[in-house]
Amino acid sequence: MRAALWILALFGVAVAVALFAGNNQGSVTLFWPPYRIDLSLNLVLLVSGGGFVTLYVALRALAALLELPHKARRWRAQQKERAMHGALLDALIQMFGGRFIRARKAAVAALAQEQALAAGGQAVPHGQQLRVLAHVLAAESAHALRDHAGRASHLQEALREAPARGSVSEQEMREGAQLRAAQWALDDRDAGAAFERLATLPQGAARRTLALRIKLKAARLAQQTQEALDTARLLGKHRAFSPSAAQSIVRGLAMELIDSARDGAQLEQIWRALEGPERNMPELAIHAAQRLVALGGTTTEVRAWLLPVWELVLELPDALAEQHALKLVRALEAGLDALDVPWLARIEAAQQANPRDARLQYLAGMACLKRQLWGKARQLLTQAAEQLGDAGLRASAWRHLAELAEQRGDDGAAASAWKKSALDR
Repeated sequence: MRAALWILALFGVAVAVALFAGNNQGSVTLFWPPYRIDLSLNLVLLVSGGGFVTLYVALRALAALLELPHKARRWRAQQKERAMHGALLDALIQMFGGRFIRARKAAVAALAQEQALAAGGQAVPHGQQLRVLAHVLAAESAHALRDHAGRASHLQEALREAPARGSVSEQEMREGAQLRAAQWALDDRDAGAAFERLATLPQGAARRTLALRIKLKAARLAQQTQEALDTARLLGKHRAFSPSAAQSIVRGLAMELIDSARDGAQLEQIWRALEGPERNMPELAIHAAQRLVALGGTTTEVRAWLLPVWELVLELPDALAEQHALKLVRALEAGLDALDVPWLARIEAAQQANPRDARLQYLAGMACLKRQLWGKARQLLTQAAEQLGDAGLRASAWRHLAELAEQRGDDGAAASAWKKSALDR
């Protein structure tokens, strides 16, 4: 369509020129004493147009000729800039491919090309970012090659190119270099250096997920369990892990913190410092209660820590794994000597609500035994001993049954119970 319109326009112009030139009787007279020159108006217009076109073409040709040296310089600069970017891309590709020597050479070549452009007065606008990136790539390659001196040199150059009080882009480049340096220190198992690098970051950058991950690993490496726990909580809030993974990490760190307690007072302080959802974790509460028993804590406090877990088990009998349920029974068994009436009622109610649960039968039988309810204790322990899956609890049940049989003078039943207890050990 456009071509057809152009053809129609050309035909129109041709027709207009033909009509104007065909009937044009005008003339142009030039007086140059003593001469007189008469020219046709059409010829004057044609010569004027031709002269203008010739002058225009000559001027353009002259300008192009004079521009050739500038174009040559621009072409050479463009080739150098392309070589510089190509070297930087090659450094990235070689580093990702695990060819760290080639990656470092390519990064150094990119730096050399940038310096050559700057020395020739043709510095690229993004030269600073390019230098920082090239130095970081060279430092990364040197780190992989265990060249600590080379890594430190390139890192120092990268930080020099990105001052701490520069523009926003310079600060971002510096933060990236510091984060990489913290990761390198962590790879070297140097937690102190990693903390130093993280300490130089602004508050906003220090709370990023990457920085928190590095901080968590450094804290665990330095065995700073409380710091690691606080960092893991932040990572969980930032959704850096899945909910189950975050819960598992927090639980493991809290258990390490509990194990670090040297006395009951320190353990109580640690327990109070934990968050509510953490204290309600069954595995964590059971572990803390066992640790409190080992440190000589009061049975009342042990049962207070275990009460949320006990209520959870009553609501969801299958909420605890077998090993944790056994730990709960053992932790409660350790404090049966000073069992109060409310807890005795809880144990009996739980056993009556779940009459087929051998662990609850064992715990209720032991509670009755401590309260000197011999007949009921014998009945419950006998039922539990036949169904318990744990050899330790089963041996304990038979042992107490043997002692009860000896108290009532039944030597045959006592001997049989002692024998079964010995076989389960």
